Amino acid sequence: MIKFFLITLLFGFTAGIASAQNHENVSAGNAPAVYTIQHTTNDSWKGFERVNITIGHHKAYYVTPKKSLEGNPWVWRASFPDWHTDIDSILLSKGFHVAFVNVDDQYGSPYALQVWDAFYQYLTTQKSFAAKVALEGVSRGGLYVYGWAKRNPDKVSCIYNEAPVCNIKSWPGGKLSAPGDANLWKQLQEVYHFTEQQALDYKDNPIDNLDGLAAFKVPVMHIIGINDKVVPNAENTNILAQRYTALGGPMMIYPVTAGPQELNGHHFPIEHPEHWAGMIMGYSYPIKKILPYADYFICRNGLANSLNIISEGKKATVAFLGGSITYNPGWREKISRYLTERFPSTSFHFIQAGIPSLGSVPHAFRLQRDVLDSGKVDLMFVEAAVNDNVNGLDSLTEVRALEGIVRHAKKANPLMDIVMMSFVDPDKIRDYNNGKIPLQIKNHELIAAHYGLPSVNLAKEVTDKLNNHEFSWEYDFKDLHPAIYGQELYFATIKSLLSTCFDQQQATASKANPMPKPLNAFNLGNGHYYDIQNATNLNGWAINRDWAPNDKLSTRPGFVHKPMLIGTKPGASLTLQFTGTAIGMAIASGPDAGIISYSIDGGIEKKMDLYTEFSSWIYLPWYVTFSTDLKKGTHTLNLKIEADKSKNSKGNTCQVIYFLTN
Repeated sequence: MIKFFLITLLFGFTAGIASAQNHENVSAGNAPAVYTIQHTTNDSWKGFERVNITIGHHKAYYVTPKKSLEGNPWVWRASFPDWHTDIDSILLSKGFHVAFVNVDDQYGSPYALQVWDAFYQYLTTQKSFAAKVALEGVSRGGLYVYGWAKRNPDKVSCIYNEAPVCNIKSWPGGKLSAPGDANLWKQLQEVYHFTEQQALDYKDNPIDNLDGLAAFKVPVMHIIGINDKVVPNAENTNILAQRYTALGGPMMIYPVTAGPQELNGHHFPIEHPEHWAGMIMGYSYPIKKILPYADYFICRNGLANSLNIISEGKKATVAFLGGSITYNPGWREKISRYLTERFPSTSFHFIQAGIPSLGSVPHAFRLQRDVLDSGKVDLMFVEAAVNDNVNGLDSLTEVRALEGIVRHAKKANPLMDIVMMSFVDPDKIRDYNNGKIPLQIKNHELIAAHYGLPSVNLAKEVTDKLNNHEFSWEYDFKDLHPAIYGQELYFATIKSLLSTCFDQQQATASKANPMPKPLNAFNLGNGHYYDIQNATNLNGWAINRDWAPNDKLSTRPGFVHKPMLIGTKPGASLTLQFTGTAIGMAIASGPDAGIISYSIDGGIEKKMDLYTEFSSWIYLPWYVTFSTDLKKGTHTLNLKIEADKSKNSKGNTCQVIYFLTN
């Protein structure tokens, strides 16, 4: 009896399919139309039962052992699945599964890897295969193996390759010492949508960008013909090995010298296949329990609106609003690539609005200029939990700022989808381990729940995974600014959130959810910058039109070579009239930051020390608020530089780049 399994593969979105007893829903993006996974036949492969299926027009299968090992470990063949099958036969006899999907003539292109994603999801969710798989590549299979493994280092137990292609310029390009193949070189360009120059300039060959694999310590084995002239080792395996081991990745190269060396050394016998089967088994079994990403995000109202825009295949804008963990390279770039590969017909505009040291209060006031002024935003990621903690922000002001970001963004575009993110720092780990939910996590989740926003809690995930002994903080994650391992983990979890939301929702007519009543009437939903030229009665103050430090200390992007209102002497004063419920200022707090006094509408005079724990080495962008709960209307701020200063400060300076009003 033939059974049918359904999979939906669309450019840009996945369509839901009504469930039935003989239907299994699996989804992925990036295909020209709706396809089905169809179970065609069962037959025999090397004496084991093989289940044949199709994914769209791609043939695939998995082979089942007589008795599966606990956790269902498996190996995944890439290209030439009937070449050198002894290792697979041995592993099947020991309880492994073997799987293969035919995307030949795709050369590991983004399209092929999307099909791989669909197959992986099908096998791990519908057939309960292990979350980590051993990848096996032969020749051009190296392009598939490394293409998928570098995008999913968390899902790979080990890599076994025979004479793998690691550089398209070598094969099929023939642009180095190998002859290559002109027809296949042209075919590769077509499936990648490359010109020849773009193919030559390609920067993601298997030999490139190996840092994520190395961070996850994925064991790699290359079996090579020592005199391979088709895929020369000097242009492929040797370069990869040098780079991978330099990054700390474990790798073994075994050159075959015995037996016939055919096809110009590209074909050779595999000595002692039981040895390599044992190596793969040792790296893959027993299955280590890994906490699932789904435990650490909540979809709530999902991402239907942005999915609708993205799936139209025209233009979509995605913004990343955050601090240094957003600014630094890593998860943000990988999410951008994931979106462009999953939705290849869409033209994406990515707004990089991460600035180191800034948290929710700065985000609330800079949102208009740094994000919304760039045009209609369809999807925005917001990150503030680490800097809100490091900067010592009080809970009430954080709630007002976070809610203000959401309301301001939704007012600009009611259909904007927003993802709230809480990243990790040592204080949050300590709180969780002491049975406490960190304050910043509570506030981020409070806002996300009130507005139905997807949220991801990386702080809880990192804590739990550390306690589950999946990795080390000291040697893997290393810092609240995550090392490569942490960036890959952040990417994997955020991608899982996006994929889950996309896969659960169809692209339909966009619908704005009603804006709920604000949690706090004094939220910063109208926060914006207020020009320093609005200051009056300047006594001892002057505007430097192109400020830059003269002591060679560090600065932050966007806070240097800008106009700056500067006072340096005790007694220097100014007046500022403004309208709104909040007033503050954004300053550059350097080694000479002083103490100021201020009053609003002639009220009680208060003091504020502008020197921070970081001021000795950087002109830190520092956002301070004098009040966030004023009555609506016009107010007057009086500001003065005091004579006293921090014991660590070298002066009495106040450098204002923006005033802040709501």
